[in-house]
Amino acid sequence: MKILVLHQLPYQKADYGVAIDHLRHHVTYIGHPDRLADLPSGLRCRTVEVPPEEDFTAGVLARTRRGDGYRQVVSLSEFGTLTAPRVRAHLGIPGPDTEQVLRTHDKVHMKEALVRAGIRCPRHAAAPPPPGARLPWRGATVLKPRRGTCSQGVVLCAGPDEALARLRTLPDPAAYQLEEYVEGRILHADALVVAGRPRHCVVSRYVNTPAQYAAGLPLGSVQLPADPAREAYTARVVAALGIRTGTVHLEFFETPDGERVFLEVANRMGGAGVVTAHLRHTGVHLPSHEIAGLLGTEPPAPRPRSGRHHGWLVVPGHPLPDGSRPSADLPARLVRHRCVDRVHRPGPGTPPPASITYHEGLVPLALEVSDPDPAVLEDFLHTCADALTPRQEAAA
Repeated sequence: MKILVLHQLPYQKADYGVAIDHLRHHVTYIGHPDRLADLPSGLRCRTVEVPPEEDFTAGVLARTRRGDGYRQVVSLSEFGTLTAPRVRAHLGIPGPDTEQVLRTHDKVHMKEALVRAGIRCPRHAAAPPPPGARLPWRGATVLKPRRGTCSQGVVLCAGPDEALARLRTLPDPAAYQLEEYVEGRILHADALVVAGRPRHCVVSRYVNTPAQYAAGLPLGSVQLPADPAREAYTARVVAALGIRTGTVHLEFFETPDGERVFLEVANRMGGAGVVTAHLRHTGVHLPSHEIAGLLGTEPPAPRPRSGRHHGWLVVPGHPLPDGSRPSADLPARLVRHRCVDRVHRPGPGTPPPASITYHEGLVPLALEVSDPDPAVLEDFLHTCADALTPRQEAAA
């Protein structure tokens, strides 16, 4: 089979070789030079480079045609969400179209579908109300891009009036939405979707929030004990959005009174340490199973389960609005703690990230952690997050 991989993730995140037999199939990786540079040495494949200054989608379309004989397009990155359906249509390959994809990529589309299904979402507005009209809520209001990841561009405003004023100053207000602020802890559910049903679902709770990470604080996550109600909630969201296959990364609130409120969802694997934690807890390597489902091949056999709950924590390295960068040193007593499985630090000469990233190899510090008791693990991650609240250093 001829396979085209839209290579926009670090190779180690997807580990394509687990699910794709590169000796049996003819595999082409297409991507910007920095991505193609991380392909393993000796990997049997063809590469096609899109110049870094060129739009990725346009670059792929310009360098492929129906006569190339591709049978499938593999895309595991959020940044390729809208590229993949265009490339499939260009090559005559069946698959989800842009309208279907938008339900798990555009935050307004996904909330509209869920509201129709009776699933509680934050009240929201896709556009400013007419002059003289007001938003149907008071209190803290979130201004965020309709598309995107890592809480980039998200602003918490004191109220709707401030949020509307900010929205009207943006160069492209239509690319943003407004929603009421929801008080509660944020959880994420990660699962493999097969024939429209989530399998191997693991629900975790964030330590700090993605928005706090964007502002310079550490972000972590700890797996929780199995909970049929949370897993059923995940299944309701998957069904309401018509997700049929692939992986799913769902974020939702649990309010102080126990209500679940949808936040957002992606039809892809989660970032940071999600894939590794999921693999060790369940034995299932999410990207490999997603690729196997896409190609119609047998997925890899499950690996042994660890018998432990797993988690992760990352310290941001992106520049902050004042020009500084977060940095952190983990106290030795925490580095040697029994919960710590692995400590990641960037290699010598690795440039600091230019934008928000959760990737372990680019941030100043990342932890993989585990313990049989999730409560112990969560307490430890909070201790680490407090210890790692970064000092501010002037950017070089």
